[in-house]
Amino acid sequence: MIKRIYDNLEEHIQANKALIIFGPRRVGKTTLLNNYLKNTNYKYKLDSGDNIRLQNTLKSQDFKKILGYAEGYELIAIDEAQQIPNIGMALKILIDNIPNIKIIATGSSSFDLSQQIGEPLTGRKKTITLYPLSQKELLSKFNKQELKEKLKDFLIFGSYPDIVLAKNNKERIDFLEELVNSYLLKDILSLDKIKSSSILLNLLKLLSFQVGNLVSLNELANTLKIDAKTVDRYLDLLEKSFIIVRLGGFSRNLRNEINSKAKYYFLDNGVRNAVITQYSDLENRDDIGQLFENFIISERIKKCSYDKIYGSRYFWRNYEGKEIDLLEEREGKIFAYEFKWSKTNSSAPKDFINNYENSEYNTINKNNYLDFII
Repeated sequence: MIKRIYDNLEEHIQANKALIIFGPRRVGKTTLLNNYLKNTNYKYKLDSGDNIRLQNTLKSQDFKKILGYAEGYELIAIDEAQQIPNIGMALKILIDNIPNIKIIATGSSSFDLSQQIGEPLTGRKKTITLYPLSQKELLSKFNKQELKEKLKDFLIFGSYPDIVLAKNNKERIDFLEELVNSYLLKDILSLDKIKSSSILLNLLKLLSFQVGNLVSLNELANTLKIDAKTVDRYLDLLEKSFIIVRLGGFSRNLRNEINSKAKYYFLDNGVRNAVITQYSDLENRDDIGQLFENFIISERIKKCSYDKIYGSRYFWRNYEGKEIDLLEEREGKIFAYEFKWSKTNSSAPKDFINNYENSEYNTINKNNYLDFII
C-alpha cells in the first residue's frame, strides 16, 4: 500500500470550515476521501456533484432546502463538487448556520471550483492539492535504490496511482490513452465557449515538443490558426486544470535578460508522452533530456507543495542564449538549478553570477536528483 501525503485528513478538518481538496482527475482524491470516511466517528453524508438532485438543492440558495439537506449530520462530504453551480454559496450557508459542521469537498478542476468558492468562502476554507504520486510518497513502497531503478518508467509513463500499480506496460498505456481521450480535457470542454477538443489537443502536442524551450504565443497562434489571445486563454485553462505548468522568465529589468516568453511543462510525464503517443524505451529516444527536466520540475512542485516550501519559480535566460533551468526565489535568496541527464556538473553563467551575488547554484543529475525532490 502506498501512503499518501494527506492520508490523515483529520488534521486538516476544522469545524465551520470547508476542506477543499483540489487535484487532477484520477490521482486518488475519491479514494482518499472514502478511506477517511471508513474510519471516522462523525455521522456523515457522502454525495457526488454529479447527482442532479444535489445540484438542484445546493444551487438553489434556498436556506430551508440547503439546511434540510445537512440536518442531523456532523460531516458533509461532496466528491466532484465543481459540478454544482454556486457551490461556494451553498457551503457558506451550511458553515454559517450549522454550529460545528464539518465539510469536505473535492474538485478536479481548480479554475471552475476555485472561482465558485473563492469569494463566498473567504476565511471559511482550507485548501490542499493532491498530485499524481510523488517520489516522497513512493518511499512508502520502494526504497531509494528501487526508485532509481524505476526512473525510466517514471520518465515514460509518469506516476498516476494506476500507472504505479499496473502490472505491465500494456496496462500503463491503456490507462494513459483513456486518461487523455476521456478525462484530460473534460473539465475545460464543459465550458460553454469551448466546443471542440481538437485545438486543445493540438496545442498540447505543440507544447509536448517544446518542453524546456521558450514558447511564443504568436507562433502557437499561427500554427493553430487562432488568435493569440485565445491561445493565452487556453494555456491558462490547461494550467488551472492541472495539465501543464508555466515558468516565467526571471528578470530584475536587466537589459540582456529575457522575461517576455514562458516555458511550459507537463504536471505528469505520462500525460506528455500520451499526448504524442510516444512510449518508446529511453534507448530509442532523442528527448531524454526533456523527459528528465519535465520530471524534475513536476516532482519539485509536489515537494514544495507538500513540504510547505514557499517561494516563486522562474527560468533564467539572456539574449546570448545562456540559461538556467530553474530559479527559486525564497528566504530572501535565489537558488539556481540546472538539470543534466548526464553525470557531468555545470557552472553558472558569468552574467548570472555577476548580477546575482546572493545566489546559490547546483546541478541536478541522475545521481543526486532524489535529494532535490524527496
